[in-house]
Amino acid sequence: MKKVSLIIKEVSENRIRESIKQSGSFLIVKYSGVSSPDMSNLRIALRAVDADMFVVKNTTARRAVKDLGGEELLKLIDGPCGFVFFKDEPVAASKVLYGFAKDHDKLKLEGGFLKDKILGIKDIEKMAKLPTREQLRGQAVMALKSPIFGIVGVLKGNLRKLVWCMVEIKNKKDNKPA
Repeated sequence: MKKVSLIIKEVSENRIRESIKQSGSFLIVKYSGVSSPDMSNLRIALRAVDADMFVVKNTTARRAVKDLGGEELLKLIDGPCGFVFFKDEPVAASKVLYGFAKDHDKLKLEGGFLKDKILGIKDIEKMAKLPTREQLRGQAVMALKSPIFGIVGVLKGNLRKLVWCMVEIKNKKDNKPA
């Protein structure tokens, strides 16, 4: 019969591996010194952008990610670490973490893994400064709409000038003695 602690470690390791399979990406943060209410607020903010934070022992985390990135990734897992897994959009999760880290000095961004690339702190900061997917979609729609609005404006301008000319001709005829 297995000890409860071994069962917990196996379940945690399997959860990390399963989350990595589903998303293929994660970010690592150090949370030492962050209060429990602040951690709860961070988790709520992450859930709002379809991300999830998971805290696990370092040895369990190292076993779960040892095949991904070698020594460079394993160096990031040191001290109290949290894994942030996100479904679709890494930018939104990195924005939440970056903003929270700016407000709370104790939370430190360590790095992460995005598809097949190991991320550093600078990479996460760059990602946090990118526009979200929804903002990019809005910008694309506006870029597609602006030429159409330009054409409509030009066509309206020509019609406006035509109407103005006709009004001027009418005014001249009305004012002209017969």
